[in-house]
Amino acid sequence: MTARHPERRTARLRLRQWSEADLDALAEMDADPDVMRYIGDGSTGTRERTAAALGRVHAAWDEHGYGLFAAEETATGELVGWVGLAVPAFLPEVMPAVEIGWRLRRRSWGRGYATEAAREVLAFAFGEAEPDARLERVVSICHVDNHASLRVMTKLGMTYDRTTRVPAHGQPVRVMALTREAYHSSPSRRRRRDLPLHPSRPQRCAARPALAGLLLAIDEARPSVGSRTTSPGRPRTDRG
Repeated sequence: MTARHPERRTARLRLRQWSEADLDALAEMDADPDVMRYIGDGSTGTRERTAAALGRVHAAWDEHGYGLFAAEETATGELVGWVGLAVPAFLPEVMPAVEIGWRLRRRSWGRGYATEAAREVLAFAFGEAEPDARLERVVSICHVDNHASLRVMTKLGMTYDRTTRVPAHGQPVRVMALTREAYHSSPSRRRRRDLPLHPSRPQRCAARPALAGLLLAIDEARPSVGSRTTSPGRPRTDRG
């Protein structure tokens, strides 16, 4: 781990850099129709595409000073998905911009992991990244029917920006946004950001895909839609 390739921790997750050993879990996630339902045109990914995207993740960190974290469950060491930052080149009308997104394996849905991890990534983006990588504003993009992802965005303090369509496949998406100023002035920051909203019971925000631009910025060969999901080659966001 270096300043340019950081590692973060929350109450239940380790947000780390990627290794070749993550390929099997990522490929399994991207091949799951339920996970990919709201990503891009909804088609599933292949192992070859996931492997190619994984190879570009480190380059993105080197270039921008931010990128996608592998999200690992601390208690088990199991990879539950990813969360991080990427350039949403698949949606030119919002550029220049940086998108926060996440994607979780189906068995990790409903535990509040997306919200927990995304809060830690926002803390990184708005104050603890390398000086040249700190951001003034982030967006999150999800399919209009991806209500689980929208709930996560709302919990993060993001507000409505616009509804539009992704040029590559015409899918309708909702764009949410959050500025550094709004983030630092939000009362929610006074709560412990690394804890689920309801520690006594699992959250009902099933982990579904919604971030259409995270990995797509890394793998422009295939645009995606949403802010809660995508594989290291297509940005997206998942439920949770």
